[in-house]
Amino acid sequence: MTISVWLQNLTWEEIKEKIADSRDTIIIPVGSTEQHGPHLPVGTDTMVANALAETAAKEANVLVAPPLWFGWSPHHMVLPGTITIRPDILVEVGFDVIKSLHHHGFDKFILLNGHRIVNVTWLQIVGERAKRKLGVKVVIFDPAYMSKTFTGDMEWGEVGHAEEIEGSHMWYYYPDIVKMDRAVDNPHKHRTLYHVDPKYSGDTLCYIPSSPEEMVELTRTSGGTSGEPSKASRDHGRAYHEHLVKRLVEVIKILQEWKQ
Repeated sequence: MTISVWLQNLTWEEIKEKIADSRDTIIIPVGSTEQHGPHLPVGTDTMVANALAETAAKEANVLVAPPLWFGWSPHHMVLPGTITIRPDILVEVGFDVIKSLHHHGFDKFILLNGHRIVNVTWLQIVGERAKRKLGVKVVIFDPAYMSKTFTGDMEWGEVGHAEEIEGSHMWYYYPDIVKMDRAVDNPHKHRTLYHVDPKYSGDTLCYIPSSPEEMVELTRTSGGTSGEPSKASRDHGRAYHEHLVKRLVEVIKILQEWKQ
């Protein structure tokens, strides 16, 4: 019988064995529950994190903690289904998750972020606190940052929201819950000295979540999408997934070489 990589599916005895087998390494998927246009489910950000975590964990023989399904999403509250948690609360939850797992022997943590730059700020605080207070090793794996060498070959546009990048990944891994026939394109409108894509090489201000007023306008034009989901492709989604899994396995192996 194949043993699950998901912590919540195992007994404490199985987990105790896996701690040693994984060289004390565990993945913590972190996402959000927020609107993703008319074509993608509100759980998209967590689902893509889960998909990457599960695939890489099987290959690298590590465990995956139960995902955090909620993120900081105040700008998406204009549409139903969005749940936003204050970042200070998320920091406390994230730290307590790491502290609990460390108590049982884990000391190498990969925070796998599916919610892009919005989650990164509070995840950095979690990671710094855990390193300082617990003496553990923590890294943040973010698909947008970890695919900069790849996405240019896909003829995709820049990072947006529920665009062709997320659409392709979800269409590949969760085809039964994606409704690409309902997708509405909303090409990016560039603002002077402001960009949210991590691979953008020009000068830019730092990201701040959009105001409710700005988001209302977005929902009028596209139902909450920013980008061109019509460019999505299941084949490209597979290639994107495989690229990120390869990188994640590399990160796991690098992390496992760390010694206190």
